[in-house]
Amino acid sequence: MSLATLYSRAQDGIHAPLVSVEVHLSNGLPGLSIVGLPDTEVKESKDRVRSAIINARFEFPARRITINLAPADLPKGGGRFDLAIALGILIASEQVKASDIQQYEFIGELALSGALRAVHGALPVAIQTHQSLRHLVLPEQNASEAAHVSALPILPAIHLLDVCAHLAGQQRIEPFNLPEDHSQQTITTPDLSDVHGQDMAKRALQIAAAGSHNLLMIGPPGTGKTMLASRLPGILPAMSEHEALESAAIHSISQSGFNVSNWRQRPFRSPHHSASAVALVGGGSQPRPGEISLAHHGVLFLDELTEYNRHVLDVLREPLESGHITISRAARQANFPSRFQFVAAMNPCPCGYLGDGSDRCHCTSEQVQRYRSRVSGPLLDRIDMHIEVPRLSQKQLRSARLQNSVSSAEIRNYVKLTRDKQILRSGKTNSQLGSKEIEQYCHLQQQDSDLLDEAIEQLGLSGRAYHRILKVARTIADMDDSDAILTHHLSEALSYRKLDRARVATTT
Repeated sequence: MSLATLYSRAQDGIHAPLVSVEVHLSNGLPGLSIVGLPDTEVKESKDRVRSAIINARFEFPARRITINLAPADLPKGGGRFDLAIALGILIASEQVKASDIQQYEFIGELALSGALRAVHGALPVAIQTHQSLRHLVLPEQNASEAAHVSALPILPAIHLLDVCAHLAGQQRIEPFNLPEDHSQQTITTPDLSDVHGQDMAKRALQIAAAGSHNLLMIGPPGTGKTMLASRLPGILPAMSEHEALESAAIHSISQSGFNVSNWRQRPFRSPHHSASAVALVGGGSQPRPGEISLAHHGVLFLDELTEYNRHVLDVLREPLESGHITISRAARQANFPSRFQFVAAMNPCPCGYLGDGSDRCHCTSEQVQRYRSRVSGPLLDRIDMHIEVPRLSQKQLRSARLQNSVSSAEIRNYVKLTRDKQILRSGKTNSQLGSKEIEQYCHLQQQDSDLLDEAIEQLGLSGRAYHRILKVARTIADMDDSDAILTHHLSEALSYRKLDRARVATTT
């Protein structure tokens, strides 16, 4: 038989659509052609495959070889089809016997020697191979990544000959399994007890963690804003199996790849303020995930917020609301999830020392207003909490060092209990509540409703800000184990609108 069909997987965002690799040998002038919308890397595979077959001591057929990658309208990129193409040629030329080839899927790039090299995106391939109830044959370097999909038979191979021997029944490849304790690895993150003082900021950080709220910290240089932000992942609950797979799948298709030692650790992304809009949201001719997607189910921290280009910051507005980003290009679209917790830090003025208790700041009110206007109103509207992180005196710091600070592990347990209440009540954290759910779960007493209406009127807040205040108040009530939002819960939520109050003070 001069026709062979094998299965592989392409890459389309975080999805891995099935590709049928059809290899046909016919009479005519010797040559090899690949059809089915292959890009340059796929077209170049014919030279890699030829050398790999010859160096594996097989005969490269002196016939006309046609390789079809179906479906024809799906773009195919990378070297992931090398292994399937080489096996197809060997099976079609009857040099390898494989009666059960339909129960396998193959990915892997071939070296000229026939050795298998790792490819990006092994985890999305493993997820969808498992759904197809097939076995996955892949390079040994990708085995530990793909094996995080439980119950999927993973067959890691070092060389093309290993796969051929397995298919022929001569020497079976042993399925790869992760060690039993792989999911019990210790999560190493900075501890919140390292931060001395700043009790109000710690309280706000805990509220943000409990309800998955966005947070903006304003304060002079050196007051601990970055230290606080870097300790947020340590007080967040551990990721579920589903969340961990989603996060790992995004990292798997990124340029840096997925590090198995980070399994179930919430990502913390902190791009430099020189980052472009494409770096933040993703893009490219072949769309790749950006920082907001790499922070999925984790934290995106933007330090020195006002130093970012305003256009770059404004691309965050839609993902903050929807939890996903669609990258559109002329030839294709890619959809990446981006359900991240947004944390930012900024100075109160251009020199950074406004309100720190010294006379070092000489910024005028116009300069301060111009400086803060680098962050647009619509973006600030989407940040639930604005807090001040003031400078502490040496006496206050010494006093704070003598006190026993609560560890991140203790706070994490408390945060988990609070989140569990929210999940049990609405199936989601408070930050994700819709308008109808807010009406249902964030009901206020009449006097509290009047208080909030008056605050909204005085601060000139939008309907979005109104809802965000209610959601923060709901989280504070949950932390107090209160079924109803009480007056002090609402008052505390209103106190976390630092920039709104500052804007009103400036205009008056």
